[in-house]
Amino acid sequence: MTDKTELNATHRELGARMVDFGGWDMPIAYGSQIEEHHAVRKDAGMFDVSHMTVVDLTGERTRDFLRKLVANNIDKLAKPGKALYTCMLNETGGVVDDLIVYFLREDFFRLVVNAATRVNDLAWIEKHAGEFGVTVRERPEFGMIAVQGPNARQKLIDLLPEDVREKATRLGKFAAIEVEGPNGMPLFLARTGYTGEDGFEVVVPNTRVVELWKLLHDAGVTPAGLGARDTLRLEAGMNLYGQDMDESVTPWEAALAWTISLDEGRDFIGRAALEKQKADGVPRTMIGLVMDEKGVLRHGQKVLTSAGEGEILSGGFAPTLGKSVAFARVPVGDLGDVRVDIRGKEVPVRVVKFPFVRDGQLMAGIAG
Repeated sequence: MTDKTELNATHRELGARMVDFGGWDMPIAYGSQIEEHHAVRKDAGMFDVSHMTVVDLTGERTRDFLRKLVANNIDKLAKPGKALYTCMLNETGGVVDDLIVYFLREDFFRLVVNAATRVNDLAWIEKHAGEFGVTVRERPEFGMIAVQGPNARQKLIDLLPEDVREKATRLGKFAAIEVEGPNGMPLFLARTGYTGEDGFEVVVPNTRVVELWKLLHDAGVTPAGLGARDTLRLEAGMNLYGQDMDESVTPWEAALAWTISLDEGRDFIGRAALEKQKADGVPRTMIGLVMDEKGVLRHGQKVLTSAGEGEILSGGFAPTLGKSVAFARVPVGDLGDVRVDIRGKEVPVRVVKFPFVRDGQLMAGIAG
């Protein structure tokens, strides 16, 4: 039996096509997935991400605990409200999950972790929290709506009471605040997202999430499904857990070196394995591909290079480019002319740096 968010009936009223996503009954699209994608790139769209898991950590030694739990340096969070993207690793350096950490008080940090990894994540966090005296509390009473696009922030801010609009307007990227929203609803506004566009991810009590969704819809924010969310995050160069990385893949191999802080004196879980792999030579790397010919790059296709065979991880049609793009994991070395095996035909592709799109604009060298 699949789980349902509080917005499930609302999605169905809007004509959404529903699918099983990690055990949740979620909307893949409400009509045209491509139109939803363009609505986010050009104006404002919203996604039900209430399947994501909010976890609150409290206790005097919470910061010490996070120094051990995650690979990025939690001490970058010096000001309340700031957020940090990071990975939790296992002892072999593999990615248990990627997540965002919010610093609220010295004894209170909030995590948002992936839905499909919820059970494993909670077990992993609780396993290591005990020695630090940290209390781990899942918050299933919250829903979450991601409001994304160049006009997304303003459309949400316009719904807020006048006395909090300026505070929300001043909120910097990768930061969060708690405010009173329309009709007195409590909101946790985070200026984060998974689309490559500006916007908010809004945590709201489940008792008010339908109300907030309808207010946003009336304000001209387009409902968008998981299909558009996937093409948007792929264009934006953002990894999908379970497809681009998992417990068998290290951050070095998943283009996530920027999330690793080998700061002196901090022995986080997986550090020794990461240092050893770096010293020995990382065997695989993640690259971006663009296919200028017609066709679609898909997960699992074989990638042929001079350094050896690799495979497509995330791949698909990129509506902003009008071409197919992909992430691929390939051996480290001189790749030569790269091809992808598509039903027995070797199709040439270009190796490019990702993200493919940022703030609605194609990055240099992507168009070809």
